[in-house]
Amino acid sequence: IINAGDGVGEHPTQALLDLFTIKEELGRIDGLKVAMVGDLKYGRTVHSLTKLLCLYDVELSFVSPEILRLPMDLMNEVKARGIPVRETYDVADVIEEADVLYVTRVQKERFADLSQYDQVKDYYEITPELMRRAKERMIVMHPLPRVGEISYAIDDDPRAAYFRQVENGLYIRMALLAAVLSKEVPAHDL
Repeated sequence: IINAGDGVGEHPTQALLDLFTIKEELGRIDGLKVAMVGDLKYGRTVHSLTKLLCLYDVELSFVSPEILRLPMDLMNEVKARGIPVRETYDVADVIEEADVLYVTRVQKERFADLSQYDQVKDYYEITPELMRRAKERMIVMHPLPRVGEISYAIDDDPRAAYFRQVENGLYIRMALLAAVLSKEVPAHDL
């Protein structure tokens, strides 16, 4: 069984393609500073990628409004693994040092109280002005779809890796399917 996403829990196939994209774009995983931005509470892609990145020598920053913070159990897991971690509410606090800016949308469908959604839906927008403060060799990722958290003006910036990330998803998922489907299960193992 391949978990291709389960509600607000996990999204392991996305994490694999995200890790592959980081490696393809930056040539390494170890030593990177990764900033997760947006809906960290319900964002299953963030949950899975965070767990996967904990297997590497990275520094993690989590940027979100208070009501969308990373779940405490996952934060405790990150800290237990000895990963340097930082929490902030302002993406400007991490933009200059981030090697990877992993942005997620605020998911309206996760809010029972739409007034809470309205308070945070426009909390962030990655703009050309903000990107002027970023490293020349960094990448902006997003699992898509986006709502308004990344300006369309960023699309032509070579650091915008999200469309290449989507393409990598095709190849990673094809590889997973090939691995699963290519192995015969002997009848005596059934």
